[in-house]
Amino acid sequence: MQFGVFTVGDVTTDPTTGTTISEHDRIKAMTAIALKAEEVGLDVFATGEHHNPPFVPSSPTTLLGWIAARTESLLLSTATTLITTNDPVKIAEDYAMLQHLADGRVDLTLGRGNTGPVYPWFGKDIRQGIPLAIENYHLLRKLWREPVVDWEGQFRTPLQGYTSTPAPLDGTPPFVWHGSIRSPEIAEQAAFYGDGFFHNNIFWNKEHTEQMVGLYRQRYEHYGHGSADQAIVGLGGQVFMAETEAEAKRQFRPYFDNAPVYGHGPSLEDFEQMTPLTVGTPEQVIEKTLGFADYAGDYQRQLFLVDHAGLPLEQVLEQVEILGTQVVPVLRKEFELRRPAHVPSDPPTHASLVAAGADAPHRLVLPAQDLVTAKEA
Repeated sequence: MQFGVFTVGDVTTDPTTGTTISEHDRIKAMTAIALKAEEVGLDVFATGEHHNPPFVPSSPTTLLGWIAARTESLLLSTATTLITTNDPVKIAEDYAMLQHLADGRVDLTLGRGNTGPVYPWFGKDIRQGIPLAIENYHLLRKLWREPVVDWEGQFRTPLQGYTSTPAPLDGTPPFVWHGSIRSPEIAEQAAFYGDGFFHNNIFWNKEHTEQMVGLYRQRYEHYGHGSADQAIVGLGGQVFMAETEAEAKRQFRPYFDNAPVYGHGPSLEDFEQMTPLTVGTPEQVIEKTLGFADYAGDYQRQLFLVDHAGLPLEQVLEQVEILGTQVVPVLRKEFELRRPAHVPSDPPTHASLVAAGADAPHRLVLPAQDLVTAKEA
């Protein structure tokens, strides 16, 4: 099973000091977190993609390329890559280039994005978010799998005799996750192609997560990719740890209370009750995280958010250290003890896809409208 951390790259004032980190220092902090993740034995570092303040990661492949050059085993991913406002032609080029530079240590999570103003900045209409996601991903798959592409769709100019360069490493495209917290159409899309489904459930109750993941699993089996419990699932999480629960809450409460997204809303205790947030001891994080599989089923990737809301880098690196040395080793063991033999423990990687025959489970390329037709049926 893969464990790691993800960042949204927010530039937020530290409520305990009143200081605000510079964009330069925030970018440097994100790279330091990735290097620490590899140092302590985590598997994955993922960055969000944002084009609006107060966020800085507007160019994920630039950030991940820098990290790739300074790491050896860390898998580089996104959380998420905007399949709606980015041109799929550029996504195909950028992530194939990154895949080569990182020697295959790349996958990506595609998402629609939840910031309305971003769409018109890139000439898109948010009301077309779902059709954009469906059509653009279909084109991306073709660009990564066909040497010469002729294409005509609704949302971009046609392509005639187009070849995307570079081609994917070893002729094997990066594994794709489809990220969504509220759109059943995206769960359907992931199931249709046999791709992974990443439910970043940090703001949602377990009933909602169970429903979304259950839909994906059901449709994954429907499309013939395997049994429902073999579907490739990733989940988010959010933690802050200290030696005692009281100390963890004392340290984290000012950041929680003033966080840009949920600050000045539910209490920390209520939010913990409703969502996967765990503020306490490493043992409490282990206990709650193991419980995710009780309602989401046995899954393959767990990513934690640890660096948001103005937390200083020193504290974030401590959290990564605790995850790598105290929490994840126990989670690996316990998750594997409960996992049935027929359920994959890891999501596909470049090495496993090459060994299986250059993306053998994911060869299917169907017209984008077939996804809509199949869903309606």
